[in-house]
Amino acid sequence: MRYLPLTDTDRSDMLVKIGADSIDDLFVDVPEIARLDGPIRDLPMHASEMAVERHMKHLAGKNLAAGDAPFFLGAGAYRHHVPASVDTVIQRGEFLTAYTPYQPEIAQGTLQMLFEFQTQVAKLYGCAVANASLYDGSTACWEAVAMATRVTKRKRAVLSGALHPHYAQVVKTMAQFTGDEIADSAPAIQTEPDLEGLIARIDDETACVVVQYPDILGRVSDLSKVAEAAHAKGALLVAVNTEPVALGAIKSPGELGADIVVGEGQSIGVGLQFGGPYLGLFAVRNPKHVRQMPGRLCGETSDAEGKRGYVLTLSTREQHIRREKATSNICTNSGLCALAFSVHMTLLGERGIRELAAENHRLACLAADRLDKVPGVKVLNTAFFNEFTVMLDGKPAREIVREMADRGVLGGVSLGRLYPGVEALEHALLVAVTEMTTEDDIETLATELEALVKEPAQ
Repeated sequence: MRYLPLTDTDRSDMLVKIGADSIDDLFVDVPEIARLDGPIRDLPMHASEMAVERHMKHLAGKNLAAGDAPFFLGAGAYRHHVPASVDTVIQRGEFLTAYTPYQPEIAQGTLQMLFEFQTQVAKLYGCAVANASLYDGSTACWEAVAMATRVTKRKRAVLSGALHPHYAQVVKTMAQFTGDEIADSAPAIQTEPDLEGLIARIDDETACVVVQYPDILGRVSDLSKVAEAAHAKGALLVAVNTEPVALGAIKSPGELGADIVVGEGQSIGVGLQFGGPYLGLFAVRNPKHVRQMPGRLCGETSDAEGKRGYVLTLSTREQHIRREKATSNICTNSGLCALAFSVHMTLLGERGIRELAAENHRLACLAADRLDKVPGVKVLNTAFFNEFTVMLDGKPAREIVREMADRGVLGGVSLGRLYPGVEALEHALLVAVTEMTTEDDIETLATELEALVKEPAQ
């Protein structure tokens, strides 16, 4: 039985207090098509626990798990190997928490870990300072835009067309409540990113330019030209990275002139986990911007006896001292995922992350070369890390992806699904390859694509 402590009178009094006529008024920002108008149809109002367990197991049996098939999905979430030692360490009593402690100075283990995590992220991103993590990559992307508007005192953000569409959508959703202008576009299907076109969109009112590195099509480009153009107009460059393993092989965004670097940390230490929880990474290149960073930072200090200790510092969030003037309304950090990231990164070390990146790239090159030989399949990229785009003749990529799944192959992400209604992307397939991919998997993918591309559309 549910615990419902409020009476109808309590609810009515609260609605009057906030000026709402009904509870439905609290959901006006949710599109009507996404709201229920009553109980879910065809769902029984009650069932026994055993019956529910049997039914859920039956539904789960229809899934094709990542580890049970050749797996080539990516687009911001990647299947990497997570050593068993990561799980062993994060379950230790001095670490096991998904939340930042509210009496932080007594939790020295957690704080030291976050301090080391910040150092790892800053080095990986080529930046001076990193925070103690955010929710995920997409919300970190929005926080970077919001920070740029505070730093520049401007309200316009230019988004690259090659930014992950989910990240772009989060930015546009949040901007509805801040009055910021978001200028975005769809990606052009071409071998090289249109950096000149992006640069042409920067004007004197631009707060920041947001680029993805590598981008949504897997392309790797030199961001230094964009950084120079943005800085010439007084704007900041925000670089988004969804695959941190790539930074073991390519230059860091900070080295290329990015002012704010954000991204998704899932690839290191965190499994796919049905889409979450994940880990937002956030760093700045210039130390003078540190007080405008969202979230919180851990710092190192000394106590009265000169002993080293760790503290929460610069956590100017809304429920501390800044309230509506806070740098962010984020109320927590992804502490447990940050711990997993830090443990895995420590196990790898600099040499390990470079070797892991090299193996990812080697296998991706093998896959690209093999797929490029398949009739009706053409690799778009000339430069990539472990993810690339192929163009398919005949049927739309989305249809081919479904048919491959029926044959036991998770063959990639259809860009037509990410960009519904964009005709140029209907035949584009994004293929990701990691160290978990075998050469046999690559051959299976090529064989299935060759068979399916030839078949006429239904």
